[in-house]
Amino acid sequence: MYFQTIGDMDRIELRGMSFQGRHGARPAEHEHAQEFKVDLDIEADLRPAGESDDLADTVDYTKARAAAREVIEGTSMNLLEGLAAAIAERVLSLPRVEAVSVRVAKRPASMQPIEAAAVRIRRTRA
Repeated sequence: MYFQTIGDMDRIELRGMSFQGRHGARPAEHEHAQEFKVDLDIEADLRPAGESDDLADTVDYTKARAAAREVIEGTSMNLLEGLAAAIAERVLSLPRVEAVSVRVAKRPASMQPIEAAAVRIRRTRA
């Protein structure tokens, strides 16, 4: 049986992943770990996995989560944009991933009355 995908590609969504990291534009943000929240929308053709029910035919989202964790828990960066781009690059290196949207958020260290500062980017395989 053949089905045609109409419009957007299939997605694997990972929501609310939480990691501790030392990132920010201020020196104090590099001294103490902060909580970072990461969401991923991974675009891939999921038809083979839907037909086979085999992990080898899909994107292993445990590897995508590990990529996000390695970036957030790794080398300090100044900007959320840099974190999001580094996560996107790693996720795009996984087999079958055609595109990824990455959202990285943190509670600002200052006393600003906002719940979170966040960046969302989308990158596609070249």
